[in-house]
Amino acid sequence: MNLNFSAIKESKNLLAFSSGIDSTALFFLLLNENIPFDITIVNYNTREQSIEEVTYAKELAEKYNKQIFIKNTKLESNSNFEKNARDIRYAFFEEIIEENSYDTLITAHQLNDKLEWFLMQLTKGAGLAELIGFNEFEDKENYRIYKPLLNVSKDELENYLKEQNIKYFYDESNSNEKYKRNYFRHNFSDKLINEFKDGIKNSFEYLQNDLNSLNIKDKAIYKFQDLEIFENKNDNNLNIRIIDTSLKKRGILLSKAAREEIFKQSELTISHKINIAINKKYIYICPRCEVSMDKKFKEICRITKVPKNIRAYLFENSINPKDLVF
Repeated sequence: MNLNFSAIKESKNLLAFSSGIDSTALFFLLLNENIPFDITIVNYNTREQSIEEVTYAKELAEKYNKQIFIKNTKLESNSNFEKNARDIRYAFFEEIIEENSYDTLITAHQLNDKLEWFLMQLTKGAGLAELIGFNEFEDKENYRIYKPLLNVSKDELENYLKEQNIKYFYDESNSNEKYKRNYFRHNFSDKLINEFKDGIKNSFEYLQNDLNSLNIKDKAIYKFQDLEIFENKNDNNLNIRIIDTSLKKRGILLSKAAREEIFKQSELTISHKINIAINKKYIYICPRCEVSMDKKFKEICRITKVPKNIRAYLFENSINPKDLVF
């Protein structure tokens, strides 16, 4: 299995581990290439086997001299378990990353996962960027996520473990179709991968190349703390891609209704915490803020045409509105 990990050879890496097929295979693939990394595992205490999985993770960490971070938790409700579990998991990862200055979070998502994502987005209603939004690298505010296995199927990873006689666990909850991801996996993605793997790999590559060819420049023209300002592309599709990318970094996924609402209003608040403003030239994105501003500051904002729902954040963070005149 030829994988190129050169992109993380010099960075400080944290591997999201579960003791399952994907992350166990990735653990040993990274190990064999002498890539530096530590591991983290979350135990949701929903299965008896999870204790054994954590024990195995500890054994690997000790044997191969890896630092390990463990979170034990118990969700109070099974309602929307997948989302709540993911929120807990990534909040824990980000806490570790911040406290220990990791550069990269490595996850073991593979080809089957990428196709699941594609199919789930397809059934929700999505554009090109969302359909293939499962990318090798994803930039966050203070770190990046790296998914090196996106061109490798789950069967290939399991065969690797068997050939190398490496122990791994199978999570029985992956068979429970009450979880949407499992439903798509068992009924669609696994079957398609088994029969059409090479064609699917090629299609994802062509789609990514097509997206890259669009040359969409979505970098902020101004960024200070949590304020970002982008050029208005005067194209709803391009603008929503810019906004979507910024919000994902802040841990917010836009619903279809929210996307539609953005273009009905020039100023609005998303998820009760992020303000967005769009005028003829720019797109402004920053945390919602409510503070009293003096008249002088308000007047400067009016003259410099700073949107009203952005002004309080500037005031609270001592950002001069005149610096936002481009």
